[in-house]
Amino acid sequence: MSRFWSPIVETLTPYVPGEQPRIPGLVKLNTNEHPYPPSPRVGPAIAAAAESLNLYPDPTAAALRGTIAEVYGVAPEEVFVGNGSDEVLAIAFQALLKHDAPLLFPDITYSFYPVYCGLYGIAYREIPLDAALRVQVADFTGPCGGVVLPNPNAPTGIGLSRADIETLLRAHPDAVVLIDEAYVDFGGESAVPLVRDHANLLVVQTLSKSRALAGLRVGFAIGQAHLIEALVRVKDSFNSYPLDRLALAGAAAAIADTAWLEDNRARVVATREDLASALQSLGFEVLPSVANFLFVRHPDHAGDVLAAALRERAILVRRLGHPRIADYLRITIGTPEACGRLVEALRAILHR
Repeated sequence: MSRFWSPIVETLTPYVPGEQPRIPGLVKLNTNEHPYPPSPRVGPAIAAAAESLNLYPDPTAAALRGTIAEVYGVAPEEVFVGNGSDEVLAIAFQALLKHDAPLLFPDITYSFYPVYCGLYGIAYREIPLDAALRVQVADFTGPCGGVVLPNPNAPTGIGLSRADIETLLRAHPDAVVLIDEAYVDFGGESAVPLVRDHANLLVVQTLSKSRALAGLRVGFAIGQAHLIEALVRVKDSFNSYPLDRLALAGAAAAIADTAWLEDNRARVVATREDLASALQSLGFEVLPSVANFLFVRHPDHAGDVLAAALRERAILVRRLGHPRIADYLRITIGTPEACGRLVEALRAILHR
C-alpha cells in the first residue's frame, strides 16, 4: 500500500491469470490455449502489415469489422473489436452494465466479472449454479441492471441452448444481456442469430481460443448498432487505437479462414471426447463439456493433491479457489500426445 494510491486501488482484488512458467518438457493444460498453430494465412498477413508500422492503425478497424460482419451475417456497424475479449468485456461493463439495480451473473463463472464490478463500482448479485453445476435460466429473475452469462460457462464447460438464451432475453427486455461466447466454437450454440430481433443482446467472442490467437489479443462483440455505439464512445474516451496493424491484419486473416476453423475445432473436439472417456475409466467425474477443456474431479482424491502431483511430473492443470469447486480440475484439451501424457501420469498417481 502506498500513500500515492487512488482510494479505489486498495479495495481491488485483481484477476489472477493462469501461470505461464518455463519448465523443461512442460505439458501445459492450464490456460485453455489452442494446441495447434493458427491459420497459415495469419503469418503472411502480419508480415505484410509490418511494412506499414510507421503509420497508426485504423481506429475504426473497418477491414476487420467488415470481415467479421461477413462471416457472421451481420452489418459492420453491429461489430466492435478490442484488445482481447477481456478489454471488450471491460468496456461493455462500463458502457452498458452500470445501473442502479445489480448486475446478475453465476456464482461459479469467469472470475474477471466481479473484478470489473469492483473496478467500476458496479453492484452485482451472484446466482448459484444448481447442484449439477448448471445454469438455470429460471433463477435469473427480478429487476436487474443487466445479465452476464458465459455460454458455455467457464470453468464448467456446460452450455445452454439458443432457446434458453432467448428465454433470458425475453425475461429482461429492459436490461442488456451479455453472452460471453469465448468457447462457443467447440460445440456450443451461438446467440449471434438472436441479435437481429433483440435490442438488448450483446454477444462477445475471442480469437484466443478456437482460432489459436491467444498471443495476438483480439476480441469482438456483436450487437445492434445502438449498443455498439456505446462501446465505441467509451473506447474513444480511453484508447482510440486498441488494436495495432499486426493484430488487425492477423485477425482478419484468421476470421476469413473458416475451413481452418472447421478442421481444427473438429480435432480438438475429438481429443476432448477421447480424454473424457479415458478420465472416466480412471474414476473421474467429468462434466459434459462443449468447450476446449474438461472440468473433472475424483471422488477419492483432493483436487489440490492431484494438481500438485501432476505439477511434479511437469504437467499443469488449473485448480480454482471457489469452495464449491475446490476438488475440481480444469484441464485444457491439448494434442493427443499431451493428453496421453496426462492420462499416464494420472494412472500412476492413482495407482491404476
